[in-house]
Amino acid sequence: MKFTEEHEWLRVEGDVVVVGITAHAAEQLGDVVFVELPEPGTEVSADEEVVVIESVKAASDILAPLDGEITEVNEPIVEDPGKVNEDPEGEAWFFKMKLEDMSALDELMDEAAYKDFIG
Repeated sequence: MKFTEEHEWLRVEGDVVVVGITAHAAEQLGDVVFVELPEPGTEVSADEEVVVIESVKAASDILAPLDGEITEVNEPIVEDPGKVNEDPEGEAWFFKMKLEDMSALDELMDEAAYKDFIG
């Protein structure tokens, strides 16, 4: 897995990348009560807001980690946003995307670097 400074994780599955938020981010947010996902087929640029997430503590935007196209979204977390707190790095992924350039993943942190980043 790769990680961003915005506390997102990326997991490569074939020619798509699955994107979610880290357990650290879910913990910081508190109980998630609302998730709004993008439409599949949406072209996104790195750092563009793509997901709106609200918790009992705050509202946040999840940014596109890299340039590409949203190919699939995880509808069950819209129906049950609490899943984000229960399994942020597993079943509660947000979206899948096809990257314009898979080598862009090389610029992101690996797990050891992310653990150092969050201290």
